[in-house]
Amino acid sequence: MGTRTIRTACTVTLVAAALAGTALVSPATAATGTRGPAHGATQRAIETAVEEGVPGAVAGTRDRRGVWHGVAGVGDVTTGQKRSPDDRFRIGSITKTFVATVLLQLQAEGRIDLDDTVASHLPGLVRGNGNDGHAITVRRLLNHTSGLFNYTADPEFRAKVFSEKFLEHRYDTWTARQLVDTALAHRPDFAPGTDWKYSNTNYVLAGMIVEKVTGRPYAAEIERRILRPLGLRATSVPGTATRLPQPSSRAYGLLAVEPAPRVEDVTELNPSIAGASGEMISTTADLNTFFTALFQGRLLPARQLAEMRDTVSTEDGGPNTSGPGYGLGLTRQPLSCDKALWGHGGGIHGSSSVALATEDGGHAFALNFNGDWAGDTRTVYEAEFCD
Repeated sequence: MGTRTIRTACTVTLVAAALAGTALVSPATAATGTRGPAHGATQRAIETAVEEGVPGAVAGTRDRRGVWHGVAGVGDVTTGQKRSPDDRFRIGSITKTFVATVLLQLQAEGRIDLDDTVASHLPGLVRGNGNDGHAITVRRLLNHTSGLFNYTADPEFRAKVFSEKFLEHRYDTWTARQLVDTALAHRPDFAPGTDWKYSNTNYVLAGMIVEKVTGRPYAAEIERRILRPLGLRATSVPGTATRLPQPSSRAYGLLAVEPAPRVEDVTELNPSIAGASGEMISTTADLNTFFTALFQGRLLPARQLAEMRDTVSTEDGGPNTSGPGYGLGLTRQPLSCDKALWGHGGGIHGSSSVALATEDGGHAFALNFNGDWAGDTRTVYEAEFCD
């Protein structure tokens, strides 16, 4: 799931003015993270993000030295409430890693093959306008080489969900079938397997396949297979529940730029707009526990974990061995200091997040901004892993 993330200095200045004009004015940065030789650069980086316009930030790490949390800015710009290390927040497309993990577990159990076609599990669903579920495999859904149009790019959907009209439609319920049909009203972007393009449609279908194979909603399978075994009590798949569980901060979204910037409190929304492509809620601590367990082999056998890390180029969908790439619900992100991290980013209204870890899971990092128009998550995780 993605929203417009605009990070120019001009826009940040304009949005700050808009906030002030609507009484949503943030007090001075409130940083309470523990400074130290290991994470001082990370704390400074989230403080800088707040100075650049992010209302508040929360970061957390888990490594062999223990656990660290840092916060900066506010969770509620009207009251001045600070962000908490325990904040729940919407994680957007980081949901995709959970969904892919479930499907890889099903493959390991012999209940599905990643080279099964979509049509073999969801017969008659993907067709029309040049779309053909017989030519798209489960693997192509998970690594975004299906060619299916991204439903969040549909003009009518965007008008309802990503503009000022969001305020009228924030509580609307969208079924998975509606989201898929929105995509299928368009021709595919390319023939399956010939290119790469990020499409939230792929993971809505992946969630539907989990339900078809198991007889249970994908949310129930995530709960049964991942959340309960790992003790991720702050992580949830909310379905159509519109409120964030406590503790949490408010979330602020940029809904318009012209004729003047308009930032609104977008905390409450019906997450069915994202479904299996990005509806989940979590914390930095739970995300770090999840990625540590995943990369240390506690959720998948070695074969499936290797398949998850078999990336394609995000430029042309071809083989990828060293640069930025996308695997099965997982990205490979090279750093400026000749390291590479594995994980996923996630954006949804008023929330920008990232969760990354080293290949062995020995050092995990998660971050959330409670605004979607400013800040650069890469600057923060570069500080954590390279500075």
